[in-house]
Amino acid sequence: MKKDGPFTPLSAAQHRHFDWLNAPYLKKIVAALENADKGSARYVGGCVRDSLLGDTPKDFDIATTLPPDAVMAALKQAGLGAAPTGVEHGTVTAIADHHGVEVTTLRADVSTDGRRATVAFTQDWAVDAGRRDFRINAIYLTPDGRLYDPVAGLADARDKCVRFIGDPEARIAEDYLRILRFFRFTARFSGAFDAAGLAACAAMKGGIERLSAERVGAETTAILTLPRAVFALRTMEASGVLAMVWPVQADMAAFERLKNADPHASAPLGLAVLYGDEGSGVGARLRLSNAEKAIRSRALDAVKDIAPGMSDREIRVLIYQRGKDGVSDAAAAAHAFERIDDDNRRRLLKTAEEWTPPVFPVSGRHVVAAGVTPGPEVSALLTAVERRWIEEDFPDEARAQAIFQDVMASRTGEPC
Repeated sequence: MKKDGPFTPLSAAQHRHFDWLNAPYLKKIVAALENADKGSARYVGGCVRDSLLGDTPKDFDIATTLPPDAVMAALKQAGLGAAPTGVEHGTVTAIADHHGVEVTTLRADVSTDGRRATVAFTQDWAVDAGRRDFRINAIYLTPDGRLYDPVAGLADARDKCVRFIGDPEARIAEDYLRILRFFRFTARFSGAFDAAGLAACAAMKGGIERLSAERVGAETTAILTLPRAVFALRTMEASGVLAMVWPVQADMAAFERLKNADPHASAPLGLAVLYGDEGSGVGARLRLSNAEKAIRSRALDAVKDIAPGMSDREIRVLIYQRGKDGVSDAAAAAHAFERIDDDNRRRLLKTAEEWTPPVFPVSGRHVVAAGVTPGPEVSALLTAVERRWIEEDFPDEARAQAIFQDVMASRTGEPC
């Protein structure tokens, strides 16, 4: 194995954010790899980066000098699960105590086309680091708590900077998705954009057109959900990158109002506010799910029903018709579009949270039992009963049945 180093031990202060090193399932996976070849396993990527920055990692990645077949064998020898989820690219998912952890063999790029890479396996940690995107993502941690930093990522973590490894344009040319990742990571971790990286993203923004819609959609929605999404999007707009995602003028002021009111507003709601009716088709462009497309379109459709000074009954009717989430999203969008002020927005949200719309207590079986032949008339009568029930502010079942009797009497001209 190629000798590498030097190593930097975690400080006492840093150790507080790396208590996950003692997680039993992680120790089992690492032990399996280390038993096959001592020194063959290190943590890398987000778990190391986030912990250095004081955040709690959401998942864990392990890099190894072992080739994929040896990883599979080592895991099985230890009685652990092993799934070849991306074995052609060197990735095996190790399973211990019902937790899955990606274990990836060190790689060197053989060729790239801006969308995907052909790789060869290596035992050189520095070579593996050199093919990654940002310096803060190429810091390795040994199981005993020592950091290996071949590309000066520790300095960037300390300074909260996001910089490409080596030449930014060369890194982008390997995978144009790195343009969007640059904006996402900077908005997460840094107070300013690296000038060289930003210039490279602006110069090479056309490469975004070569990416699959699924990859562009995943990164864009991840940016939109960030609390500091406005910071990212304004710079994306100024650099011309945002227009490569959707070629319509964005309503950045409305989006900023949305995020100021709710920093965790969903991506579909963000798209509704950012592009309004001009965003028709953006869901397909970003490969949103049908549920996500519906959130965007329903919010825009319901905005027209939102007005200042709505009565409590009007709000309840809207919740009954649009649903709790629908009204919450519409209220957020209406506030972003300046149709209502913040007091009205909060009142709508409070009512949507506290009031549960009742179930309409009359059904088709009641109408049929009253002697109406199944067909269109049943639906028409139900609609008439429900309309009056709503107008009376959702009275109890006894009153609903009385309304039903009144409607039936009007139909026949005789009391029921």
